[in-house]
Amino acid sequence: MPQTPYRKKLIEVALPLVAINEASAREKSIRHGHPSTLHLWWARRPLAACRAVLFGQLVDDPSAWPDLFPGEEAQDVERQRLFRLIEHLVVWENSNNETVINAARLEIARSIARGRKADGEGDKRDDAVLKAEPSAATVNSYLAEVAPPVHDPFAGGGSIPLEAQRLGLRAIASDLNPVAVLINKALIEIPPKFAGMPPVNPESRKRANIQTWKGAQGLAEDVRYYGKWMRDEAFKRIGHLYPPVKVSPEMAEGRPGLKDLVGKELTVIAWLWARTVASPNPACGGAHVPLVSSFWLSKKLGKEAWVEPVVDRAAGTWRFEARTGKPADPKAVDTGTKTGRGTFSCVLASDAIPPGYIQAEGKAGRLKDRLMAIVVEGPRGRIYLPPTAEQEKTARVPLPDWTPDFEFAKNSRHMTPWIYGLDTFAKLFTPRQLTTLVTFSDLVGDVRQRVFSDARKAGRAEDNGLETGGTGAKAYSEAVATYLAMSIDKLADLNNSLCRWEPIAQCPRQLFGRQAMPIIWDFAEANILSSSSGSWETILDGSYRSAVVHLASMKGGSQVDARQGDAMAIASFTPGEIVSTDPPYYDNVPYADLSDFFYIWLRRSLRSFLPGLFSTMLVPKATELVAEPFRHGGKEESEQFFTEGMTNVLRNVVATATDAFPVAIYYAFKQSETGNVGTASTGWETFLNATFDAGFSVSGTWPTSTENASRLRGQGSNALASSIVLVCRKRPSDAPTTTRADFRRLLRQELPAALKALQHGNIAPVDMAQASIGPGMAIFSRHAKVLEADGTLMSVRTALQLINQALDEFLAEQEGEFDPDTRFAVTWFETRAYESGAFGEAETLAKARNVSVAGVAESGILQSGAGKVRLLRRAELPESWNPAKDKRLSIWEATQHLIKTLEEKGEQAAADLKRSLGAKAGPARDLAYRLYTTCERKKWTDEALAYNGLVVAWPELEKLAVQTRPAAGPAQGQLL
Repeated sequence: MPQTPYRKKLIEVALPLVAINEASAREKSIRHGHPSTLHLWWARRPLAACRAVLFGQLVDDPSAWPDLFPGEEAQDVERQRLFRLIEHLVVWENSNNETVINAARLEIARSIARGRKADGEGDKRDDAVLKAEPSAATVNSYLAEVAPPVHDPFAGGGSIPLEAQRLGLRAIASDLNPVAVLINKALIEIPPKFAGMPPVNPESRKRANIQTWKGAQGLAEDVRYYGKWMRDEAFKRIGHLYPPVKVSPEMAEGRPGLKDLVGKELTVIAWLWARTVASPNPACGGAHVPLVSSFWLSKKLGKEAWVEPVVDRAAGTWRFEARTGKPADPKAVDTGTKTGRGTFSCVLASDAIPPGYIQAEGKAGRLKDRLMAIVVEGPRGRIYLPPTAEQEKTARVPLPDWTPDFEFAKNSRHMTPWIYGLDTFAKLFTPRQLTTLVTFSDLVGDVRQRVFSDARKAGRAEDNGLETGGTGAKAYSEAVATYLAMSIDKLADLNNSLCRWEPIAQCPRQLFGRQAMPIIWDFAEANILSSSSGSWETILDGSYRSAVVHLASMKGGSQVDARQGDAMAIASFTPGEIVSTDPPYYDNVPYADLSDFFYIWLRRSLRSFLPGLFSTMLVPKATELVAEPFRHGGKEESEQFFTEGMTNVLRNVVATATDAFPVAIYYAFKQSETGNVGTASTGWETFLNATFDAGFSVSGTWPTSTENASRLRGQGSNALASSIVLVCRKRPSDAPTTTRADFRRLLRQELPAALKALQHGNIAPVDMAQASIGPGMAIFSRHAKVLEADGTLMSVRTALQLINQALDEFLAEQEGEFDPDTRFAVTWFETRAYESGAFGEAETLAKARNVSVAGVAESGILQSGAGKVRLLRRAELPESWNPAKDKRLSIWEATQHLIKTLEEKGEQAAADLKRSLGAKAGPARDLAYRLYTTCERKKWTDEALAYNGLVVAWPELEKLAVQTRPAAGPAQGQLL
């Protein structure tokens, strides 16, 4: 393989991928303390992955310094030491562990210092960090002053800039979207300004000499205090809109549990509503009927509750009643009045209500809603009560003076309410919700004045505010107001008419459970002034405990610039940057359209002191780099816009990024994009085209997983990587031209070693095709041109196809290393799976493998009789099988028994079997890769999951097989 003109970084050679993916997946289940709880952003990258990728971008691979680490063995020892550090670095509990973070910072500083000295740029500052044990202060100062800044031009939710800051680096977080810019300001720009400062509220000032405030704790305490003041003030103004429910004798009739509560007033947790439409049956006289997707209130075992529509067809009326216990017809409760996709049944006449009719009625403004049930807090948990006229009347309040009457994008793929006439943001909220949200938004200004006054009393200096970089009383009051305004966004997410009621957790669910705004027919309205889910109190507590307290808690760290900028403009970049970014994924997420939902509330709350950020009525969209056909006039036009735009962005990166470090680019990859041509999807292919055309060569690809951690080990699950990290270098201006034939020759020559290293690193079979793109595209993109036989340029799609073919050839060649029985079984499996075939066909195949059908059957993997032959399924394999006593043990048999044991008896039993297999165990894993590929192509999903699960579980089996759990992580991945 050709020598590179640069010093390779760790990410260009190897990463402890399994440890990184496990830590990334685990983040999905972490709520308290995770910065993502501060404000929603879609498709946010895991912090663990961003931290590890940045570390790998900045730290030299040992092979870059042969004088320090002579020979492969010494380099591997040093590489393993760095892996151990990464494995500790990505653990969530170590996010603010100063020992671990400082160790990572030291490695980064030393790599930079070695390079500067070798290039003749070193000075005393480099010597200082290369000493045996430099102080943390010395390292932090070096990184803040000498290390190049890290720039994410698509900063989004802020994961990459936050982790750059954590690693002690200067960070630039830019984004076109003002909501993303504000998130980054709140995550990484504001907290350092006030780190270590005490709170200014009167309550905390009384104990100023007693408590020490670290990091952003003082700021968080003020957010909590003044947020509570907002709640109390809101209660004075609108508390009458959230009355308790008085339990009546009628409610208690037939419900013994309510007998002792008659006459008592109970706090409402939520009101549950159903949309209604006039019955299409003329005989019903235009009476409205409910559109309900489910009648369940509680599915909790032993506490089941549901809504039952009580219908009087003769009178043409109906009402809702709350029932408890197990329903006689659970299916009817499950489906409500819904009979199909967008279709409902009329409760008065049993007529079908088709989608077109509902859409027409909605666009005419004739959809209504009706209270379905009331959820209250009882002495021993939630109680479900029927609706009352008084409670419904209270909710029908006049609209406030201001409402967000802005139309949202008519994007039917992601935002469907407009189809039913709900075409403005104001129409997505009930009148009570609008009144409450406007009230809280108005209170942000009052809070800002109150904080400013208290800050002046606490001795904070005058200044010009946040936009001018101030850190005094005015800037501080604006900072507190910013966090409270972001909490209002979370309040809006949980308080609109698109929030479902969750009958298992028994609470409202937020609108943005996914990257869309879907229509909801029956919805939950939370009591914002209560202390239950969806209330201001719980949201404020979550922001206080989970996000703000956690920020700026590390010592050291560097300045951060969060700013609005268009990545397609060269002015958004600064020469000499290290670029690590997570750009939009073709057409997967309409960020600007979705974030308008939050922007309207942020603008109302914050525009008075952040006028530059909130200068437009809605989020800028014209130059947003997303391939949206509805915005750009069609599919071809949107693809062209994305391709040209992404190419411009990457050209800007090529023009400004430092040559000393590779560029890391994250790209989402969906399993549905894998087809007969490998990984040649529209979005993926378009992105790679832009990368190549901009002047980059790809030096590696790393699949990163964000699935739940429980899916990662031995559960037969398809833990597909949700994104790929591309590692890129600028292609030399004198890069050579090559031909198709030479490209294929280079693939055959160089790809096998890289693929073996990936297998050794335990890349999951489901990720193998994506991971192979790295070394394959490295060959393709290091050439200025690859010419077809007719002289035309080879396309990226063709290159991907050839890389995929090379992967198939590699896996097929591995088959030659298997025993004859296994090779017979593999070939038979490819055509028949576990189905029967003719004996003659099997015998011909067996002879070609130098075995006989009788011999393979004797080995215990085949059944033969009555002229038919078939492979035994795993369930048919003997429970008492002992490999030590098997006189004809095959790799096929070993693989199937490993999977059977893993699925039926668990990891420890499978590890014991792996140990007893000895030298046969490794080839069994290789066979799993081969069989997974076959199953994927044949669309044998369940069987594919079994082979993927074995490989994913392999590191744990290795640990258990030796009955120890060393500090060292699992086997590592390599890209050569």
